[in-house]
Amino acid sequence: MRVDLFDFALPQELIALRPAVPRDSAKMLRVDGDRMSDHSVSDLPQLLGPQDILIFNDTKVIPAQLQGTRGAAKIGATLHKRVDLRRWQAFIRNAKRLRVGEVVDFGSDVSAEAEAKLDDGSFILHFLGDEPVELLLERAGTMPLPPYIASKRAIDARDAEDYQTMFAREKGAVAAPTAALHFTDRLLDALAAAGIGSETLTLHVGAGTFLPVKVDETDDHQMHSEWGRIDAATADRLNAARKAGGRVIAVGTTSLRLLESATGEDGIIRPFEGDTDIFITPGYQFRAIDGLMTNFHLPKSTLFMLVSALMGLETMQAVYAHAVAHDYRFYSYGDSSLLLPGQ
Repeated sequence: MRVDLFDFALPQELIALRPAVPRDSAKMLRVDGDRMSDHSVSDLPQLLGPQDILIFNDTKVIPAQLQGTRGAAKIGATLHKRVDLRRWQAFIRNAKRLRVGEVVDFGSDVSAEAEAKLDDGSFILHFLGDEPVELLLERAGTMPLPPYIASKRAIDARDAEDYQTMFAREKGAVAAPTAALHFTDRLLDALAAAGIGSETLTLHVGAGTFLPVKVDETDDHQMHSEWGRIDAATADRLNAARKAGGRVIAVGTTSLRLLESATGEDGIIRPFEGDTDIFITPGYQFRAIDGLMTNFHLPKSTLFMLVSALMGLETMQAVYAHAVAHDYRFYSYGDSSLLLPGQ
């Protein structure tokens, strides 16, 4: 499909620079088939059924943004994907000033060698020394806020908390699974009281989620891979919930993409551990999920393509027009939608 079909006008003032306070006070647009209704996230227990189950991503964002020098040259790095205990794939700013074999000094006794340059222009950085890389990043790194926020204001101490979900357990993401930023203890208690279940999986979100689609046709776009895991017990519980008549509701596109990667044509969710580069566009037949809770995404992004695959492009164009007209806040710190495709 043509990428420009997924474009839409978005006023810049609707890009959220801070999350709602409290988190579950954010607005939520419920879309059931082609019917829309306006709510808040705190209404979620009344919008789902007692056998439904929400699937959260428990990845934890690491301070993956680094600023350093190579001689007199300033070099920026955004870690993208772990290769092994000491090596990370990274997108480099001012990459023309960095060659394979050179060392970047990130300050605070943290340095890394540019070990290889990949076909997509990214580098493999080998962090020097014996300290765990996680400790090095805690000293020298900052939270990797999306460029559409970081370009409008400075990263500050609030972001260290605001840009983590309450489910964050497994370190390794360089972007937050933002749909889950809306959840609070109060909301989880209300969901449990309503008989709505919850499960977690892990997908370490990479910086590729921020990359623009630069091709004219969706078939020509190459997704970056991300590592994920669903254990056998979780898969069994999800399959049992669906068999009992409950709906599997993915909280965020990251949860959805991993669930779909783990599910066969028979609709059975299986244990999964490894990389996925699944790219979902209109025409895709969903196997694992019955609904999606997600924020509002960028024009011409792979995420807007995904929600268009789930609900239909015309429906999502109408949904986003409604969101703009009613001042919904967009992107990572913005408002939410609950997408329930018609049966």
